[in-house]
Amino acid sequence: MAIAVWLNVDGRGVVPALQEAIEKMDGAGGEVILDFLSVRRIDPSALRAMEGLAAIADKKVVKLVLRDVNIDVYKVLKLAKLARRFSFVTSNHDRRPTELEGCHAEPSTK
Repeated sequence: MAIAVWLNVDGRGVVPALQEAIEKMDGAGGEVILDFLSVRRIDPSALRAMEGLAAIADKKVVKLVLRDVNIDVYKVLKLAKLARRFSFVTSNHDRRPTELEGCHAEPSTK
């Protein structure tokens, strides 16, 4: 069984965390989980980095899971038409992830 890569994303360092995710993607075992609990908003550079991460994940057939995304960040991803390229999970009280939305990374149509 392959082990997924799990990274905590600091709200002030979204782009560096996404770059680290790209670097670790080859050893990801098919899944990268990014914990967005500390992220309250994403700026245009983070949005571009997320688009790049999704494109690389498409090529490498890696599932991208965003954990504990707040509604404001989700809305930005939805408006940018990026939300469908990620799976979203949220934590319950005993910290086991549960499905928030059943969407999976889809190839880019560019």
